[in-house]
Amino acid sequence: MSYLDELNDIQRKAVTTIDGPVLVVAGPGSGKTRVLTYRIAHLINSGVPPYRILSLTFTNKAAREMKERISKVVGDKANQVWAGTFHSIFARILRVEAEKIGYPSSFTIYDRQDSESVVKAILKEQNLDPKVYTPRNVLSRISSSKSNLITPKAYAVDEQLKIQDRAAKMPHLHAIYAAYTVRCKRAGAMDFDDLLYQMFYLLYTNPDGVLEKYQQKFTHILVDEFQDTNFLQYSIIKRLVNSPKSKQNICAVGDDAQSIYAFRGATIQNILDFEKDYKGLQTFKLEQNYRSTEHIVKAANNIIKHNKRQIKKDIWSDKGEGQKIRLLQTPTDNDEAKQVASIIVEQKNRYHLEHKDIAILYRTNGQSRIFEEYLRRYNIPYRVFGGLSFYQRKEVKDMVAYLRVSVNPSDEEALKRVINYPKRGIGKTTIDKLTSVAAQTNRRLWDLLLEFKGSAKATKAIGDFVKMIVTVQKKLDEKDAFELATELAKKSGMLQLLKSDVTIEGANRLENFTSLLDGIKDFVENDEVIDEATIPDKKLGTYLQNIALHTDSDENKSDDVVTLMSVHASKGLEFASVFVVGMEDNLFPSFMSLESADGVDEERRLFYVAVTRAERFLTLSYAKSRYRFGKSQTCQPSPFLEEVGYEHMEQEGGLSNSQRSSVTFSKTAPSRFRPTPTVSDVPDFKPVNAASIKENMTVLHQRFGRGQVTKIEGGENKVATIIFDGIGEKRIMLKFAKLGIEV
Repeated sequence: MSYLDELNDIQRKAVTTIDGPVLVVAGPGSGKTRVLTYRIAHLINSGVPPYRILSLTFTNKAAREMKERISKVVGDKANQVWAGTFHSIFARILRVEAEKIGYPSSFTIYDRQDSESVVKAILKEQNLDPKVYTPRNVLSRISSSKSNLITPKAYAVDEQLKIQDRAAKMPHLHAIYAAYTVRCKRAGAMDFDDLLYQMFYLLYTNPDGVLEKYQQKFTHILVDEFQDTNFLQYSIIKRLVNSPKSKQNICAVGDDAQSIYAFRGATIQNILDFEKDYKGLQTFKLEQNYRSTEHIVKAANNIIKHNKRQIKKDIWSDKGEGQKIRLLQTPTDNDEAKQVASIIVEQKNRYHLEHKDIAILYRTNGQSRIFEEYLRRYNIPYRVFGGLSFYQRKEVKDMVAYLRVSVNPSDEEALKRVINYPKRGIGKTTIDKLTSVAAQTNRRLWDLLLEFKGSAKATKAIGDFVKMIVTVQKKLDEKDAFELATELAKKSGMLQLLKSDVTIEGANRLENFTSLLDGIKDFVENDEVIDEATIPDKKLGTYLQNIALHTDSDENKSDDVVTLMSVHASKGLEFASVFVVGMEDNLFPSFMSLESADGVDEERRLFYVAVTRAERFLTLSYAKSRYRFGKSQTCQPSPFLEEVGYEHMEQEGGLSNSQRSSVTFSKTAPSRFRPTPTVSDVPDFKPVNAASIKENMTVLHQRFGRGQVTKIEGGENKVATIIFDGIGEKRIMLKFAKLGIEV
């Protein structure tokens, strides 16, 4: 059978139309990779020399898989195709041409650490405070400038950029950028951004006809995931394609509806405006979805049609109607995680799914914490995709180390981790010396710190650190875990340090840090009895004991695990069952996106990507309240939920009556889902003394609302069983309960 026989009609046309500009708009699950690889194979079989084909991808894995697939059709000729990432292909060309732009052919490629080291040296030379001009922030600005083809000279005279720098308290950024550029050139080095920036410069300045050389060399250019290209990448592509004699044999493959990387510089305009750049463009829309059932596909269509600028398409599936999308409303984020874990167990038992068939997707990485905790409680193996488990993330381990030292100053590992973090002038030599003395004399490192006498600077730095820890230790019995953790977060300098990093990575670290504090606040405020082993106090030591399981660094080595990941990381993947959690306004869509229509449109595309990862089962969940920034906040459902279409959703099913939530659907429902009011919405709510609570009373709870007390049991630590309206049964520890009595 010919490889062309494996294609549907529109796929076949996209593969066999090999002359002139082509745009392949590939909907989710539509066979995009097959079309791209078969198109390259068809070019070779049509007589195009493989070494004249340039195929640009975004990952080495995609390039490798592409070559493997092509080789199955054309054999070893596949190895001659120039297939790789933008960076790897351009680095290969620059090795040949580097000397024409003043670099040695053996130029070094700086990684992030190398670049940060250069910036630190420049900051020192220019007497600039590295706490203000953090290397990460500086490099982020330099990277953005290069991606937008802004030279150091142009940066220095750009008033808008200078206004932004002054607002960020970094008015000398233009001087750092200029010095960084000179330093890299002098060292014969390029950073990753330079591999694109210098490639454009090479083609733009065109020494010795370099541009014509590569225009003639690459007669056919293909770009995968075209919607993810940035301004600089597309500028390079256009220079290679648009020669006077060129037939403009460019094939862009992508989906505007899956453009979700604006924060990395990706420009959706590249795919939306592609038709304007190439006259005679032929567009092929791959609209058949081979992945998902009809309810999921139609819901995705409903969602994306709300975006203003888009390439119109109507994705369809012939995989049958399938299950409706399950909507899960829970009173709290704890309940959300608990019910998601319950449904996973149910799906495994009822539909015989394996763990690896299931994914939990969230908008922000900090959300993984609570799902990890409940998956462990339910003995469900999991793995965090593309990152570390929550309690293994550096900023989380650092803060937990501070908590451990405060409870147990003999904990030498935790002590060494934080004694000079954030940096407070306690050098490594001093720490190593003290550690050695402690080992030789069989004394605690902490005791040596208490009596330390050294240089004035070291003595003061260690004295301040010790004083901070001792101050917290004195409050261990009188203050709860959250109060002490908040005090340490501020006094240690960790919170301020994380806030000062304005890069995307910095925002993620701060989010993880605040999620840890939210978890501690939840531990303090939570009056529900999770299991009979619950220890009835809210002290810091008890909290550390409770999370000890979660900080175990043993990774699950099995491949049969539930996948936890951000929606951004899920692009290109598929699972039989997908849970999209935290579907709340200001969380998904993110509050940061609400400043512009473009921002909301990108969040909607992100939701579209999340929905289209599901093959058979899709669950959307949201909580009516969750801890954010240390406070319990009432949450509104995401406005995206109403865009799904009532006809494709059902109230979560398959759970016991006590677990069911009340979400009312109707064709005449208001334009927003409205969760049932909680008592936290009532401004004059006042809890009563726990001793006043009796069986058969109607009570009010700040997070769960109105409920009927059916049973009170226990001795000193009495537990009330309460059935809450629209939520079901909860067991509440009266010692910590904040209940009102309905008159």
